[in-house]
Amino acid sequence: MQSSDNDIAQSIGRTIAHYRQQAGMTQAQVAEELGISNDAVSRMERGGILPSVIRLMQFSELFACSTAELITPSGYHLDDYSRRIAQLLVELDKEEREQLLQIVEKMVAWKRR
Repeated sequence: MQSSDNDIAQSIGRTIAHYRQQAGMTQAQVAEELGISNDAVSRMERGGILPSVIRLMQFSELFACSTAELITPSGYHLDDYSRRIAQLLVELDKEEREQLLQIVEKMVAWKRR
């Protein structure tokens, strides 16, 4: 692989590892679910091999994320924040959610000044 291809493979690999860990799965569990070897999962996560589009779709189904999320640079994705916020909002009633929304809107307006 050329340098830029290698960078892409490593970025996708880090993202796959991130979502695997977030799902609480081991490489062995992922390998078993996908019908591939542990070594193949390890090599993909390290960027040694670039997963095919079909394999990326299988990962996204397994990790309940979009394929697009797997090909973006690793790190904390907006969807991670959205899921976490949604989990917290379930604990609030409608009035509390509306108050929280007003607080967030005020913070954003203040930040834009």
